[in-house]
Amino acid sequence: MSATPPPSVLFVCLGNICRSPLAEAALRHAAQEAGLELTVDSAGTGSWHIGKGPDPRSCDEASRHGIDITHYRARQVTVRDFDRFDRIVALDASNLANLERIAPASPHARLSLLLDHVPGMEGQDVDDPYFGGPEGFVTTWKQVSEAARNLVAEFLDERAGRGH
Repeated sequence: MSATPPPSVLFVCLGNICRSPLAEAALRHAAQEAGLELTVDSAGTGSWHIGKGPDPRSCDEASRHGIDITHYRARQVTVRDFDRFDRIVALDASNLANLERIAPASPHARLSLLLDHVPGMEGQDVDDPYFGGPEGFVTTWKQVSEAARNLVAEFLDERAGRGH
């Protein structure tokens, strides 16, 4: 009998250099702290940053929390991702709509908006810090970190049979 694979999550924003890498880092960190095994990745709906590292401001913000994301590389979401991941989590409504457009008829992955996992913030977009200064990355980190902790709690509840 084979073991059940760990839950898998893909975070998706537009370019995969600011918000989704921070969400990936936050979830990896929260899962590690909770002793939860997860498969976590990030991607963008756009193609212009493929192969590039995260925005230096994202790297700086992650580093402030003891996390190195300089080795992450941007990639574009694919139709295959809908079967490879249990959950695909969009960082904003525009990217969620893009994901819904490219999703196959019966995807394995469950789609959601990241802040739907934060009580009181349902339906809201994670702030896009790209066109601002470093302070925007601080706000984005706070948002993705809170959502990551809540996602970990959801996975732990599911594992314990309490479901969500």
